[in-house]
Amino acid sequence: QVQLVESGGGLVQAGGSLRLSCAASGRTFSNYVMGWFRQAPGKEREFVAAIRWSGTSTRYADFVKGRFTISRDYAKDTIYLQINSLKPEDTAAYYCAAGPVALGSVVAASYDHWGQGTQVTVSS
Repeated sequence: QVQLVESGGGLVQAGGSLRLSCAASGRTFSNYVMGWFRQAPGKEREFVAAIRWSGTSTRYADFVKGRFTISRDYAKDTIYLQINSLKPEDTAAYYCAAGPVALGSVVAASYDHWGQGTQVTVSS
């Protein structure tokens, strides 16, 4: 059974940084893409970033503008999302997702597996 467990969210002041983690287990992810999405209250879930499980390629949403970095720890089967220069508009629940999709898949419904989410709240 696939499990994606996120952690690392919290309350941070604007301009601060956070590193979100997604521990993956339960299957071989070698042909999978791992993605991060976020959802603010009253808004649709939106794509943030994605990485091939091999770690060779990444993709980011346009709004990231160099503030976010997605990466993988090969030894720990963990995906990270480093977020710098946090803004109040980054406040949302952040979700890890996995699926045998193309790296360019930005639609949430394309991904098969989801974590429970971790809340990021940025105060101004």
